[in-house]
Amino acid sequence: MKTAIPFRVQWLAVLTVTAVLVVVLSIHAIKVYDIEPTAVLPARNAFIDPDPVQFAEHTYRADGLLEHNPDGSHPIFDLIDRAQAAWKEKLERASTTLPEAVTEYRRRYKRDPPKGFDVWWNWAREHNVLLPDEYDQIYHDLEPFWGIEPKSLLATREKLEGTSPSYTLGKVGGKIGIVKTSLGTSPGVHFLRDANTTVALLADIEHLLPPFRAVVSALDHASKLSDYYVERAARQAAAEKRVIKSEDLPRGNSTGWLSACGPNSPAWNASIDVEGDLPPKTTAGPTFIYDHKLAMDPCLHPRHFWQHSQFIWKGQGPEPQHEMVPMFSYSSSPVHHNIRIPNMYLWVEDIMPRTNDPEWHEKIDERLVWRGSATGTGLMVPASPSIKFRKAHRVRFVQFANDVEGLVSILPPVNTKADRVGYPMDVRKARLTPAIMDIAFAGTIDSNCNPQMQSKLCKLMAGLAFTKSQSTREAGNYKYVIDIDGNGWSGRFKRLLTSNSLVFKTTLYPEWYSDRIVPWVHYIPVQLDLSDLHDTLLFFRGIGLNAVGAHDELAREIARAGRAWSQKAWRKEDMISYWFRLILEYTRVMSEDREGMSYKGDGWELV
Repeated sequence: MKTAIPFRVQWLAVLTVTAVLVVVLSIHAIKVYDIEPTAVLPARNAFIDPDPVQFAEHTYRADGLLEHNPDGSHPIFDLIDRAQAAWKEKLERASTTLPEAVTEYRRRYKRDPPKGFDVWWNWAREHNVLLPDEYDQIYHDLEPFWGIEPKSLLATREKLEGTSPSYTLGKVGGKIGIVKTSLGTSPGVHFLRDANTTVALLADIEHLLPPFRAVVSALDHASKLSDYYVERAARQAAAEKRVIKSEDLPRGNSTGWLSACGPNSPAWNASIDVEGDLPPKTTAGPTFIYDHKLAMDPCLHPRHFWQHSQFIWKGQGPEPQHEMVPMFSYSSSPVHHNIRIPNMYLWVEDIMPRTNDPEWHEKIDERLVWRGSATGTGLMVPASPSIKFRKAHRVRFVQFANDVEGLVSILPPVNTKADRVGYPMDVRKARLTPAIMDIAFAGTIDSNCNPQMQSKLCKLMAGLAFTKSQSTREAGNYKYVIDIDGNGWSGRFKRLLTSNSLVFKTTLYPEWYSDRIVPWVHYIPVQLDLSDLHDTLLFFRGIGLNAVGAHDELAREIARAGRAWSQKAWRKEDMISYWFRLILEYTRVMSEDREGMSYKGDGWELV
């Protein structure tokens, strides 16, 4: 006969088994998350709030960063919603007729459009140019020149022609071409090739453009450092519809990079010594970019001076320009006043064959990938080169992505907008970073050690990650790719954006298309110090073997939107349209008869 087990004993056994299961599952969860055993895991859906309105708001700071609130939803949900609304508004408000475009121009810029605006409009409409009102970058670049007397500008341009390395692009005798060069030897051949592609690009609108001469810097990086007081005086004069002679501009004291920053800017609270310690961050918690242009500004983010080769190689900075110099350039940072131009370098219409770029669901690698050369490090030649070399942005990037020592703080994954994001938790780098990043210099130390570099610098590369280059097909297997500056702007962004992968981008340089693309809709912006890279990547791909908290569908949507934007808004026709508008505006601001170079109609005369 079986002996009955007392009821109390049965319950004790059940409780014991339950406790064991809880411990086992907890250990399993720790392994899945690959986090420190001491970290506290958020219970799935533990923070579901029946009334989302009660969620706390994140802080949108004046420097372009969102500061996370642990009692809010995950910040990236907010950033995506905000960005999608901004993109929708851009599309909905776009002018559809010439009268609308003229009215919008006068509303935005408080002056008449340039002469030939109607001709440009007809060309843009015929070629299906998207967002015909979004040329604020041209306004930003040229506005200070409106405050300078045209005779002074013409004299400055004349002095500028022939300075090395540069070339003069112009329309002379009815033909567009390179009318003057000063490029040097071997690098000059490369720059002249880029110049000739621009001439070929503009051939189709040659007959529609006025005569002009424009000096183009052949450097990859920005070159004309602004003087804050000079530029402020020029912009103020422009706003007041008056002009200043160049010799009457204020003469400030040279303070290197700080010369370009206002006296009340955060940069003036930092003593710039790029060989010294990096200043601390202003906040301890996670931050994310909501305004990419503001986030690029070193006057608002002085740590940039320690973290990008554009600044590091010049130490405390060069002498600023004591006048406004009308020089076109492939790159311009927030503290320079080079005039940005589109460039055909590495431009692609599509990735061909299409089998090299699988559809999202066919991409088999969910790590973030980057392969590239050590560009930007050849500039690290002055005193104490080893210190500057280690801070060069690409070197720092590769070190960051291969660092397996210690802990990294990450925001815990959440499933929906109904989950509170909570506080960051510490994770072992050795367990996390190799699983989510595949980042290295391509090639070998010898192939990356260019003649500009001292042998000592070449030896410093020995501690960095190098691996073989990837073919386009191999790179196409990755869902996540990242773009980073080289010596100047990155020429590969167009190709990456044209793929089916989700593009992350960290940069110092606003580009010609900056007003026409929207971060969090078409690509993922990353801060220059990379402090948000883990959090943004984990939000989309999830964490651990089971990709807990992943938002794969959101990632796919942004990747698709980026590719669609690239094919609709970064065509050759779109670059031509930008050049067209830029040349009309530039020709007028350089003219001694600015009124005569303005369009006085209302657009209805052509309807």
